[in-house]
Amino acid sequence: MTTNAPSDPRRSLRPLSRLLPYLLKHKGMVLAALAALFSAAIITLILPAAVRRMIDSGFGADDPALVNSYFAVLIGVVCALACASSVRYFLVMWLGERVVAEVRADVFAHMTRLSPSFYDSAKSGEILSRLTADTTQIKAAFGASASLAMRNTIMFTGASVMMVVTSPRLSVIVLAAIPIILIPIIGFGRKVRKRSRFAQDMLADASAYAGEMLGSVRTLQAFTHESRSSGIYRSAVETAFTAARQAITARAALTGFAILVIGSSIVAVLWIGASDVFAGRMTGGELSQFLLYSILAAGSLAALSEVWGELSQAAGAAERLSELLEITPEIRAPLNPIPLPDTPRGEIRFEDMSFAYQAAGNLPVVQDLTLTIAPGEKVAVVGPSGAGKSTLFSLLMRFYDPTSGAIRMNGVDLRDLDPDALRRNIALVPQDTAVFGASIAENIAYGLPDAKRQDIINAATAALASPFIETMTNGYDTLVGERGITLSGGQRQRIAIARAVLKQAPVLLLDEATSALDAESEQLVQRALDQLMEGRTTLIIAHRLATVLKADRIVVMDEGRIVETGTHQQLSAAGGLYAKLADLQFGNGKEAKAV
Repeated sequence: MTTNAPSDPRRSLRPLSRLLPYLLKHKGMVLAALAALFSAAIITLILPAAVRRMIDSGFGADDPALVNSYFAVLIGVVCALACASSVRYFLVMWLGERVVAEVRADVFAHMTRLSPSFYDSAKSGEILSRLTADTTQIKAAFGASASLAMRNTIMFTGASVMMVVTSPRLSVIVLAAIPIILIPIIGFGRKVRKRSRFAQDMLADASAYAGEMLGSVRTLQAFTHESRSSGIYRSAVETAFTAARQAITARAALTGFAILVIGSSIVAVLWIGASDVFAGRMTGGELSQFLLYSILAAGSLAALSEVWGELSQAAGAAERLSELLEITPEIRAPLNPIPLPDTPRGEIRFEDMSFAYQAAGNLPVVQDLTLTIAPGEKVAVVGPSGAGKSTLFSLLMRFYDPTSGAIRMNGVDLRDLDPDALRRNIALVPQDTAVFGASIAENIAYGLPDAKRQDIINAATAALASPFIETMTNGYDTLVGERGITLSGGQRQRIAIARAVLKQAPVLLLDEATSALDAESEQLVQRALDQLMEGRTTLIIAHRLATVLKADRIVVMDEGRIVETGTHQQLSAAGGLYAKLADLQFGNGKEAKAV
């Protein structure tokens, strides 16, 4: 998903415009921040004029009382500046935090809506990097950097005007240095943005790798992969550091160049101005005023060179986030979805349906499949690995759409349904149960967050999970650790069954729900599944053929096609693929897997 930064130089800060709608949501705060920003800038521009009057009028009149009054006014100006600056800082930082919070929430919400096909090739660690590191970069831009950019722009403009008003002759010297500075600022800004974008991409790759390795730390240690993994991660981090160092070098060179040119022009102005004072062409107060304005202008321009680099970095981050937000989900609700009845029958039909994964080179996984499952019927799907069994479940839950043909529930094409409404009518018990780092009760209620406590307990009881839950220290409030690390495989499966019980969906999908369990756990889970299947349309994928003997019908798949259909007795007597699989498991008295 990593891409190179665009080469169009005109796009240097354009990605930041994508964030303007977030600012416009808070117009009142934006206007207040602008008012405080302008107030602070104008008050700062008043100071040199006040100093000039004090020097020319106060000291010239040789009146200590008048000098004291000027100092009193200066103290008042400073107090006003302090108040305006404090308000400005609060408002712009509030806006930065607010914008970033909303961007993070919107990006995460968008990512949860993207189709599984996106995640077939995307790296979750890289996405997390964009949600964290990139949004932090934007927070700096929309907080301090954007505020400083506007403040220094106002300061530079105001100070430049006042320099011309004070002494047009000296202004020529200072203002002539501006083009010498601005051209490198723009050029270096592009370079900083490009290198910053590359550094962010490299850091995202490193984060993706770290997330993958830490998520499988037991496997990593079991194969003594610690040193190699550390080396790979260190190499990725060093690459990101090298890119960041190059961006920093460009910013440092730009800052030094700006200070050199501006400082030299100020020294020249001071030299020439001193000669004008001696010649009587200007007063000491005018020279002091001009010098202060030139310092303000120079300081603002130098600060702009630094801020430009920071904004360029933020533009790179905004561009990466925009790329995520611009991805369109392949699976979306139609404009006018057909509603399912309040009590769907659970009838399912696959009509001449074929499918291929794009990420796998569009090789057919399911081909010309036609199958009708009656309401309340229990159908088992068996076959070798790669036959397309699990793909049927993904298609039925509309994680993908068929490349040809159709799938219907209660006579309605799934593409005409709202995916949320469809999935609310399906309960899934997967082979690899997702258990989250929350309490047992929260995990059971994952598909029905507003469930009552007693309903959760009843579901756990029906799933035969209550005996082990009640032995835990905090019962249903026990935290199970990340990915349910403190639970056994059988316990995780029973929590998954409890979820399905609580959901009360008319269609049940069992995806090899007992394949990884020991004999005792399998018996408990199978008993819970038998209760769960009562009255529901059920599709079962199983490695162990013993788990499908109670099915009303068995469908045998091979290379994406249905090759046999019947009961266990019928298929065993037919001598086809199912008979061979059954012979592997039952004929020799061994409990083998149909792989």
